[in-house]
Amino acid sequence: MEIGWMHNQRQRQVFVFFVLLSMPGVGADLGPYSVVEETERGFFVANLGKDLGLGLTEMSTRGARIISQGHKEHLQLKVQTGDLLINEKLDREELCGSTEPCLLHFQVLMDNPLEIFQAELRVEDINDHSPVFSERVMILKIPENTPLGMAFPLSNALDLDVGSNNVQNYKISPNPHFQILTYNRSDGRKYPELVLDKELDREEEPEIALTLTALDGGSPPRYGTAQVRIEVVDNNDNSPEFRQPLYKVHIPENSNAGSLVVTVSASDLDSGENGNIVYSLFRPSEDITKTLEVNPMTGEIRLRKQLDFETLRSYEVDIKATDGGGLSGKCTLLLQVVDVNDNAPEVTISALTSPIPENSPETVVAVFSVSDPDSGNNGKTTSSIQDDLPFLLKPSVKNFYTLVTKRALDREESAEYNITITVTDMGTPRLNTQHNITVLVSDVNDNAPSFTQTSYTLFVRENNSPALHIGSVSATDTDAGANAQVTYSLLPPQDPSLPLASLVSINADNGHLFALRALDFEALQAFEFLVGATDRGAPALSSQALVRVQVLDANDNSPFVLYPPQNGSAPCTELVPRAAEPGYLVSKVVAVDGDSGQNAWLSYQLLKATEPGLFGVWAHNGEVRTARLLSERDAAKHRLLLLVKDNGEPPRSASVTLHVLLVDGFSQPYLPLPEAAADAAQADPLTVYLVIALASVSSLFLFSVLAFIAVRLCRRSRAAWVGGSSVPEGHLPGHLVDVSGTGTLSQSYQYEVCLMGGTGTDEFKFLKPIIPNLPVRDIGRNVEENENFRNSFGFNIQ
Repeated sequence: MEIGWMHNQRQRQVFVFFVLLSMPGVGADLGPYSVVEETERGFFVANLGKDLGLGLTEMSTRGARIISQGHKEHLQLKVQTGDLLINEKLDREELCGSTEPCLLHFQVLMDNPLEIFQAELRVEDINDHSPVFSERVMILKIPENTPLGMAFPLSNALDLDVGSNNVQNYKISPNPHFQILTYNRSDGRKYPELVLDKELDREEEPEIALTLTALDGGSPPRYGTAQVRIEVVDNNDNSPEFRQPLYKVHIPENSNAGSLVVTVSASDLDSGENGNIVYSLFRPSEDITKTLEVNPMTGEIRLRKQLDFETLRSYEVDIKATDGGGLSGKCTLLLQVVDVNDNAPEVTISALTSPIPENSPETVVAVFSVSDPDSGNNGKTTSSIQDDLPFLLKPSVKNFYTLVTKRALDREESAEYNITITVTDMGTPRLNTQHNITVLVSDVNDNAPSFTQTSYTLFVRENNSPALHIGSVSATDTDAGANAQVTYSLLPPQDPSLPLASLVSINADNGHLFALRALDFEALQAFEFLVGATDRGAPALSSQALVRVQVLDANDNSPFVLYPPQNGSAPCTELVPRAAEPGYLVSKVVAVDGDSGQNAWLSYQLLKATEPGLFGVWAHNGEVRTARLLSERDAAKHRLLLLVKDNGEPPRSASVTLHVLLVDGFSQPYLPLPEAAADAAQADPLTVYLVIALASVSSLFLFSVLAFIAVRLCRRSRAAWVGGSSVPEGHLPGHLVDVSGTGTLSQSYQYEVCLMGGTGTDEFKFLKPIIPNLPVRDIGRNVEENENFRNSFGFNIQ
């Protein structure tokens, strides 16, 4: 982007003077203000707050400040009061020289919003310098036959003051022959001429001494003097005369020292010594003496040094031609310096804001001024910056520009911008200047922390040690400084029944997660919770992620046998008919494992059997089956020791004992095995007492029901039993083999075997199917079923 004086197809440029009429933020001119030179430091000039219509607090909050041209701060602004004060003693002659008026331009810059007010301070001259003659003694040779009214130019006096404080008048000491006249030059300077009023007589007065006085217009006036010595010589009829009274010369400022400016020429009609002419600079100023030199014999005027258009644009000096008789003539040389493009533009940064906060559109970054001391097109400039930057150049008052953001900046996109301000003049050849500034973008907390994953899955093996590091979560924040410092925390669980505070903890600084206690897979297989990440910005921003903890199973549970039951009661005995075929299902071992996966894969193995080879167990389902045909030689009672083993590492196992009784068609009485009798003897006494109590209550209730039937049928029943087998006396204990729901035999194969108590024989009493417990109202129906059951075996009941 580019802003300047001319239009270019590749660069955007505008005329500054046009922009001044339409540019927002450009304030009106202030002042003018004035101050007398040599005023002491701290002198009050004006109150800018009143002139701007601003309150004291607004002057301070908007950062009002003074921007002066050049490198010296001549003024200062007290923002507390709005007073504009002199910062240092001002010398008008040093600041402006002979230029009048002497103006110091400055700007008042304020932010929020940006406003620039143009102002100027005029430094008033005081009469602090006296006139000074460059020639303290002037010698004139005047022929005695010089006609009356002849004028003789004298050297003028110089006064550094300006205006009325400069030289205003000349006086000559009283004498009978001469008077002094004062003339004005085109540049405003006054010079004296001595005019002859009375004829001279060399024999009477060969030499006249006069005092020339220069007076300025100050109050009181200052003055300077010089001596004028007049020598009266013999007759010299003709004075030298120049061919032209005025020489106008234009010379480029880049001309080298020694370059010829012009050659002046004068002639004298006299002959001999009176006809010889000598050229010289008449009444030259100090600058002219250092700049020009004249050849006294040829009249060639050359440069002593290179000219500078920006320092002095023109020179005016008188050239005097003097003959041998003392007569002289003069002409004027007007030297115009032609500007060339020998000065590159200058860039002065008046204000720079860095860093600037991100997300702030239309922010003023810098205020700078451009100057080029050249003239014409050589002094016209264009300003530009790179096109790929989010910044704009806007012209302000006069040669001031503001650098503003084109849009809101994003520090995460770019935290630093290197801006090159290029200023090019329109001269030939074109000269340019580049000024580099670095603008930093400060961070604003506009980015919340972001987790590397939206959800995390952590695996923890059960029975872990407390304070175990189980994993980590991580979040990043693209902001900087405190805005990027992330703190981690556990968020309240969505399930209020989950004791999250006792399960896990998190390190607030690095996101490490720890298990606070040992986890049990069988109690809690998995749980979820939310983790928050919060930065330390103001206001703080946060985000969250889901963490799922999966508890891995460890082989910490041995298999548990459900059937045959292992509760310490009477052992279960499986009945197998001797006519069973190979593969006959004897029973099924049912076991479970609290673990999962391969830790719960169970296998079954027959460790020990009364008769090896007779029974086998399937390894995967625990079914116990016959391995061959049974024979009469096989023992009736068998004890099988089975092993149930899981597939964990290391494996765990449990053993179970299965009792098998071989019967002939289910008619052989069931004899309790010695091991079973021993186990029953060791049964819990409380269980025995409970069974006895229940049996007693049931017996009392049944006795009242069966008493009547027993009296009527007592004789017939006794006769029937005498015909078949002896009836044992006393209570017949029964043992229930019930594997309903867990065993492998169906209900039709479940029986209650009653043996004669204490006989130790194989005498059969009766064998009946198990009848489930029924309420009292069904007792009658049960009795009828029992009678029918007996009838199925050939019992006669009257």
